Amino acid sequence: MSERLPVISLFSGAGGLDLAVEACGRTADRDGILRVAVATDYEAQALRTLSMNFPETPTLCKDIRHTTADELLQLAGLSAGEPTLVIGGPPCTPFSKSGFWLEEKRESLDPNASLLDEYVRVVRDTRPEAFILENVQGLTYSTHRAQFARLLQQLEDLGYNPRYKVLLAAEYGVPQLRRRVFVVGRRDGRAFEFPPITHSGLSERDRKIDVTKRPFITAHDAIGDLLPGTPEPGEAVNGEYGELASEVPPGQNYLWHTDRYGGRNVFKWRSRYWTFLLRLDPGRPASTIQAQPGPYVGPFHWENVVNADGEKRARRLRVPELLRLMTFPNDFKLNGNRADIQRQLGNAVPVQLGKVVVDALMEQLGHLGDPCTRQQQQLELGV
Repeated sequence: MSERLPVISLFSGAGGLDLAVEACGRTADRDGILRVAVATDYEAQALRTLSMNFPETPTLCKDIRHTTADELLQLAGLSAGEPTLVIGGPPCTPFSKSGFWLEEKRESLDPNASLLDEYVRVVRDTRPEAFILENVQGLTYSTHRAQFARLLQQLEDLGYNPRYKVLLAAEYGVPQLRRRVFVVGRRDGRAFEFPPITHSGLSERDRKIDVTKRPFITAHDAIGDLLPGTPEPGEAVNGEYGELASEVPPGQNYLWHTDRYGGRNVFKWRSRYWTFLLRLDPGRPASTIQAQPGPYVGPFHWENVVNADGEKRARRLRVPELLRLMTFPNDFKLNGNRADIQRQLGNAVPVQLGKVVVDALMEQLGHLGDPCTRQQQQLELGV
């Protein structure tokens, strides 16, 4: 195979999109068609994780607001116009529902939101063949309408004809009901077409199943074979609500302990977030894996454990289980303690979700697929 095509990775984190890029076109006997030529993030620990898994990729630990495109191009050994892709997801905190308790988040005043402008600047100055930007669904909410519109207009002004869509990870083979918005654009101005949905099942919004699609991959499908597994320190949910959490059935949450269900009448109806005391339903995909959950925020495993005092308790998901639910490789290495690992994975893009977008883009650009088919497509397009 010819030399792999170069990619600039921004806001790289633990490398979910980077893994998706490197997997594009890869088979058992050959490398993929893309390589991450440089990766950057302001968080040193996340970059240490990335370097452990991509030892040949140059990294730059620096605030993007003080990072020039020339620095990135130089580390990548590229000139403007040579990158095939720019990828990345600016930190999602300003647009996440979990931050709406802060007034500045609700009113879209968070200064970190300007990182979207920095992403546009790097695209402008490096002139990749295409870009992929991903973020939380909240970026598309009316609260952030002005910022999102500005992002799209800036990319439009660069000639990239951006297209966006909120994707549900479970509809593309990820065992998780996680929604992310993807914004994709091509330098040639042709419109990107998002890949078709491949899986169907019940979600928090959709109550109908498309029988022409494959069924959702369930939590049990993904992590059931890891049982009984190896216990991890601090996995038992102890403290004020520890006993209550252990009594919540699989697929239920704190509402089990209201006067409308079969548990104890402890909480008022809809007085907490949905994820409070939430247990995995083994027959459905997991709910969203959060980056910084509170001590009683799930999803917790559907099985209980016995704590040091011999009491039955719910348990937190173990690292191998988190990797599976995020579709990361089983042997992926992570730097830091349990909270650090949860933060890195919770902030990441599920690898399979990123891969279907990367694959679709590379096919439409003519870099992936049967050469004869590509040549015919190019003749039809007059390329």
